[in-house]
Amino acid sequence: MFDSAIKAAPFKRSVCVTLSALFSLTFMQPALAKSETVQVANSTSMAKYCHDDNQTQARSYRYQSEQQRLLNCMVTQLKPYQQKDKTAAQQYFAYKAQAWLNYAIHQDSMNSRSSMGQIALEMAEPILQALDNDTVQDLGLHQDIPSTSALMRPDLWATLSALKDGDGIASTPREMAFSEVALIWAATNQCARGWRESGMHFRMADRWLEQAREAYVSANDSQTNVALEKSIVSYHKQYSPLDASDDTCRGQDLTYNR
Repeated sequence: MFDSAIKAAPFKRSVCVTLSALFSLTFMQPALAKSETVQVANSTSMAKYCHDDNQTQARSYRYQSEQQRLLNCMVTQLKPYQQKDKTAAQQYFAYKAQAWLNYAIHQDSMNSRSSMGQIALEMAEPILQALDNDTVQDLGLHQDIPSTSALMRPDLWATLSALKDGDGIASTPREMAFSEVALIWAATNQCARGWRESGMHFRMADRWLEQAREAYVSANDSQTNVALEKSIVSYHKQYSPLDASDDTCRGQDLTYNR
């Protein structure tokens, strides 16, 4: 999915196909549609990463706006941190930032009026800055759900949180990063447009978490795996009452006891 950057799907395709292309391990260099929704050209904190980047002057970027070049550059800036020679934390956060940027790119390509595109950019930017400054240790693995989304599928959130506590990112940093943003994306869609718009992202999150869980079990002994299952059960009990069954998005504090 995030192994390379995305290319925005044409508007003539169905929404399902468009989302699948954007969020399903088939990423090519993004070509963004012009939009007034996501405004990054005036963000000097983002621009400083890419202002003098030679890639932004490449032939393929000739007809893109400054905003488009900045987003493309930010995606490219993450690639070195996704390599196997980096720590698990660096890989995890680099993939998570990539996921947020892909979300922002999708919102831009759809000319969305939602604030989620800007929020996605604001989630990605401090991660990129921390990677650039070698301060990812200051970033928390557990983060709150933004106000435009909600805690849905507490079973999946429980698995994600338990894997984080058990150092699951050491085995599958990419899958865990993808799954978290997919859960947030799915809930946002469900609040805005109903369950038909959320199913695909929930299924992707479920698949990535299953892969992460299987890798964790294979890498650890039985005692550690029993502890993981107990942690999942504990988190599920904690999260179940928070489930936004009314499809109302108002965010969720997941770090209050940390």
